[in-house]
Amino acid sequence: MIREKNKKNKKAPRGEPKQLNLAIRDSETHLKITGEQGKNLKILERALNIRIADAGGELSLAGRDSEVDLAHNLLSQLAEIVSNGEQLFPGDLERCLKMLSANKDLRLGDLFRDQIRLAGKKIGIVPKTFNQKSYLDSIQNHDLVFGLGPAGTGKTYLAMAMAVSALTNKEVKRIVLCRPAVEAGEKLGFLPGDMAEKVNPYLRPLYDALHDMVDFERAKEMVEKGLVEVAPLAFMRGRTLTNAFVILDEAQNTTPVQMKMLLTRLGRGAKCVITGDITQIDLPKGTSSGLVEALQILKGIEGVAFVYFSEDDVLRHPLVAKIVAAYKKWE
Repeated sequence: MIREKNKKNKKAPRGEPKQLNLAIRDSETHLKITGEQGKNLKILERALNIRIADAGGELSLAGRDSEVDLAHNLLSQLAEIVSNGEQLFPGDLERCLKMLSANKDLRLGDLFRDQIRLAGKKIGIVPKTFNQKSYLDSIQNHDLVFGLGPAGTGKTYLAMAMAVSALTNKEVKRIVLCRPAVEAGEKLGFLPGDMAEKVNPYLRPLYDALHDMVDFERAKEMVEKGLVEVAPLAFMRGRTLTNAFVILDEAQNTTPVQMKMLLTRLGRGAKCVITGDITQIDLPKGTSSGLVEALQILKGIEGVAFVYFSEDDVLRHPLVAKIVAAYKKWE
């Protein structure tokens, strides 16, 4: 379906002008790759300072050799991925370009093949970066995984997807989701309502992630039947969590005592994913972070995996990655 035609007989030195053709005969694949009104091609032209002419089923790429080679590599791989039935989402092109720019030997298809399939969802959840793929592999192969990095990198979302998948496949009997209820400016006592209403704002992100995996009624039923429990970390004291998929979110705001308490709650058949960002600690001044301490204590223990994300893995609005990088530089 895809063929390459090099207009130069000799390999051009780096920086020399070059032109390559890429034939994409399948019209549907061609449309998905080029984007609506050639949007994707315009993105590549601006990013790499090349020219791309679209003549029906054939693309002609012209510019400096290194940039043309990169664009040809990217478009060829994406065409192969799409022709295999995978779907491209907004932002995939830019993310793939960034990854290939750093390592031209990457095989992007490895990302799209590693999917989380959920009941009732036509489209599987696909890792968008190789750190995300490493994260999913680690969760699959380890009983305790730490996902560390800035907001928007998919730490909680992917952990939730793996948890729901494990529950529906009967690998675990329940999901336990918890967060430390750290006060930020307001005291819990000043919030209206009973205890459940007071802590609900702290747990809302976990509910949101769950509702994105299953429809609202199904999620409500799972919570009512005890298949999914969402609770503040303090509610875990004195329990033994067996045959459960446990997710501790915002773990940077746990104290050392709380972290040890959760880790020692795990029983037989349990799997635990702990997520956090050690640059966003909201604990009172002078209080140590249980997450920071755990990273030092548990380093090197067999069965424990650590996956580190960076601003390159941020999948929110494109500005978020720039904001994260700007704050990192400032600090």
